[in-house]
Amino acid sequence: MAKEEAKAISLKALVDKENNRVIFAETDEDFTDVLSSFLTMPMGTIIRLLSNNNQPPPVGIGCMNNLYESIKNLDMLRFRNEACKTMLLWPKNGAAPQNKRLKLQIDDSKLQRYFLCNRDCTLNTHKLLSLYPNAVCECGGLMDRTIELSENDNIQKSVSDARDRGVFVQGLTQFLISDELQVKPSSVEASLSVLSKLGYMDFSTIEEHNIDIGVDEVLTLLKCSLVSKKPLTKTLLKQISAPKFGEEDFDQNIYVEYKLQEPESNVAENIHGKLDFDQNMYVESKIEESESNVDGRIHVKLIISKSKNMVCYAEASEKFVDLVCSFLTIPLGYIIKEMQSSISKGSFTHLYDSVQELDAEKYFKSNDHKDMLISPKLAPDFSYGKHPLGLEEASHPTYSYGEYRSSNYPYPTQFRLTSDGKILSYWESSILIIKDPKSHFKEATRGGFVTGPKMFTLFDNLIITPVSQISSLSLLKKLKLPLSDIEVRVVHVGSEEASRLLMASFVSESALTNTFLRELNPGF
Repeated sequence: MAKEEAKAISLKALVDKENNRVIFAETDEDFTDVLSSFLTMPMGTIIRLLSNNNQPPPVGIGCMNNLYESIKNLDMLRFRNEACKTMLLWPKNGAAPQNKRLKLQIDDSKLQRYFLCNRDCTLNTHKLLSLYPNAVCECGGLMDRTIELSENDNIQKSVSDARDRGVFVQGLTQFLISDELQVKPSSVEASLSVLSKLGYMDFSTIEEHNIDIGVDEVLTLLKCSLVSKKPLTKTLLKQISAPKFGEEDFDQNIYVEYKLQEPESNVAENIHGKLDFDQNMYVESKIEESESNVDGRIHVKLIISKSKNMVCYAEASEKFVDLVCSFLTIPLGYIIKEMQSSISKGSFTHLYDSVQELDAEKYFKSNDHKDMLISPKLAPDFSYGKHPLGLEEASHPTYSYGEYRSSNYPYPTQFRLTSDGKILSYWESSILIIKDPKSHFKEATRGGFVTGPKMFTLFDNLIITPVSQISSLSLLKKLKLPLSDIEVRVVHVGSEEASRLLMASFVSESALTNTFLRELNPGF
């Protein structure tokens, strides 16, 4: 995406010149759509955008940055195929068709490419379409024949009604957006309410500013919204070249005192063993029994410091690593929704709650458009079988492939791929099935991202590495832990634990400890 091609969005801001802060901004559907679209973005996209545009978060987004970097550094052989690693580092957006219409495009994802089998089976037998290179067709042929998507001739080239201009919200609608990203329909009552809550008695320190924002400002706003309670002020006033943050801007410590409980029999087992340095291994008699599945849940071995009440690291199979890796594909709005407003993180809770409260019939293009923001889905093909969170995927469009062989020599055969399920009647055509990019050749079930059976080491901050007992023991030595302080515990991870881990990875730098050894403070 070339920045020179991007258009600026104009908005008005009411500014307290004495305290150098934005009270609220007034804008139409263009800026409101861009702001709302943040909720549809997968976490991997957010991490990549902020890093690629010299917008590193001033503090880590929980453990997400570590997770992203460790996946980038994992050898390709650790993944089921090349597409799996690409899907984690460049996750697709479930609302991509809508986001393509935003006035400002900040997502630098590459244009979608399409691949057909290089053998003559697309119309006759397997009828597969791949959205990633190097896939293998069910016939055994390589799907490396590229084809362009044809535009639908029936798409209207112009908008007949100005109210249709919006992407998520209706056109010709004005909104007030407060400094902490509360979105309200523009009205006298709403503006006076904001001023009253902030304690303004008159207008002596208030002035109006007209501000144009472009791609750089939107990226800055995305970063500030993740960590600051004043993202509009930090973005729009540009007191300094790059936003700086103080402790008052952050809300990171959402967990309270350590709580290490004796596990219940149906939740976890204590494995008491000794560390044999001559063999560099744990001597444990019950591990194999504990590794068996219970109620379909995932099993993870935690190495715990009892005195520090912390998880030093974990050893887990590809099932747990698949779960953790999938966090990068989950939309931001889904994470905020799972938090149920009990945890404050930057300003996105305010954005989410205010979007949820807006009347869909009055302010959104449809109920479906509102749902894309408050209940965002994974992009198609990004879930996998038995995912503990049971994430819902968006649907693929209906792709059709057609060939037209002209009887007039020397005119060549014409090929066409469309996404509306329609092909001209005199073409030989078929509806295509999307090849699951994570699945191996003729695999019956939808697999995850990493290959197995393999064991991985996950550190408390969600850095993932191939398992190595020597490296693990070196960590324990670095932590200066006596052998008597080490406890090995096997925990079972179901949907509840997976949800807690997702939240902890977003707001905490000690995701494993905060998931399995601490309790959330419900009153925070």
